[in-house]
Amino acid sequence: MSEESTTPDLVELVRRSVEAAGKRDLDAHMAFYAPDAVWDASPMGIGTFEGQAAMRGFWEDWLSSYEDWELQTVEIQDLGNGVTFGVLDQRGRLVGSSGEIELRYAAVTEWEDGKIARITNYTDVDEARAAAERLAQERG
Repeated sequence: MSEESTTPDLVELVRRSVEAAGKRDLDAHMAFYAPDAVWDASPMGIGTFEGQAAMRGFWEDWLSSYEDWELQTVEIQDLGNGVTFGVLDQRGRLVGSSGEIELRYAAVTEWEDGKIARITNYTDVDEARAAAERLAQERG
């Protein structure tokens, strides 16, 4: 009888979450979040959104600003104790514009029971990596 791990592969969950967001499939993307999850983009100067309804509203507003938009992972690490660190690239063309914009940012994600409980986004990748490593140690 084979035993399968009941611990979710957090790196795979991050990949699938980013893939759903990249397809603009908000139903699939939001399924990765706990109902009371927090999306903290305050280190980027954007703000904090609490609960799925607020997060979904943020995503709808963000995506509606773009005619073309893509999201790709650059790096994903499971740091242990329910913490992942990821570096992502966004590229897109704003509605009514011919120029493309690019944004590289880092996400520090706290997982509980296979769902995202909190995600904090940073424009400074090194700052995010340090925060993620501290958080993983604190949760240990």
